[in-house]
Amino acid sequence: MPKVIYYTAMTLNGFLADDDDSLDWLFVVPRGEGGDEDFARFLDGVGALVQGSTTYEWVLEHEDLIAHPEKWPAFYGARPTFVFTSRDLPDVGGADVRFVSGSVRDSWPAIVQAAGDRDVWIVGGGDLAGQFADAGLLDEILVSVAPATLVSGKPLLPRDLGAEALELIAVRHVGGFAELTYAVRRP
Repeated sequence: MPKVIYYTAMTLNGFLADDDDSLDWLFVVPRGEGGDEDFARFLDGVGALVQGSTTYEWVLEHEDLIAHPEKWPAFYGARPTFVFTSRDLPDVGGADVRFVSGSVRDSWPAIVQAAGDRDVWIVGGGDLAGQFADAGLLDEILVSVAPATLVSGKPLLPRDLGAEALELIAVRHVGGFAELTYAVRRP
């Protein structure tokens, strides 16, 4: 069974994106040594990705992927990407993007099959990661805390998960970031 990992970055005060769903605040933060190599190692262990429609749309627009679908592999490779949405969204030509709706539990068998013997990466957003937590499917939260704050925005994980549900298992200093890894305990 694959491990489901919510791997993301957030501001010091807990926001993933600003009120307009932008991640521009993140791209001005220096990554530091080893960041790209660490990410490549993480991605090697990933068999399938899941993301919400807002995350998908932001990546499409930010990277102009409809006009330049050849950029997709630089982000996700050939891995299947499940996009949870209730709307019709454009497809990236040549990418293995699978639009799904409904509960994460309903799509879980297809996600597991696509991941094979590798992990599932929840790319974003926070509410989708919360839906996986609600369904008892979230195994780990790996969050890089950036040296930045926002007045308001989209929260990391809009759910109540206390110390009984989260166990800090690793802490690292990566450039300007503090990387925290939490195991999610299931009841």
